[in-house]
Amino acid sequence: MILSMSIAQLFQAKMRTPFGVVGIHTAEETLTGITFLVGEQEELAPADSFVFEVCSQLAAYFADASFQFDLPLKLDGTVHQRKVWQAMCEIPLGQVQTYGALAKLILSSPRAVGQACGNNPIPIIVPCHRVVSQSGLGGFMHRADDGALNIKKWLLAHERR
Repeated sequence: MILSMSIAQLFQAKMRTPFGVVGIHTAEETLTGITFLVGEQEELAPADSFVFEVCSQLAAYFADASFQFDLPLKLDGTVHQRKVWQAMCEIPLGQVQTYGALAKLILSSPRAVGQACGNNPIPIIVPCHRVVSQSGLGGFMHRADDGALNIKKWLLAHERR
């Protein structure tokens, strides 16, 4: 990364959500990432019509969790990560699956599933928040602090309404 690049140039939009601001990454009419931003963040208007569509679909999901996303995604990752991300997309809305159960389903280990969940570049749309530990929430974004877990709790509660 070039150090002189401004923070705004890292995102094609920054959007306020019920739990904070997210940064939107796209490339060639494809969604490549959603980043949860910390601290005070200014919104950044969508850079083009595709990014506007991404933001519109996210807003529709925040208004109604049953909204079905229809966006081209680019999920760069290992074969194992992509297998985990695909399996997460098959967890029904309003339900959760444990790291262990998902691991059994794809012939992996709970720890490897957890690592892939934490490396998910497109959270919310690829619903890593639906994967929990046997004894509770587990982590979110490779973190287990209140900030990360409060986002996970919000997403799960939103989908159960």
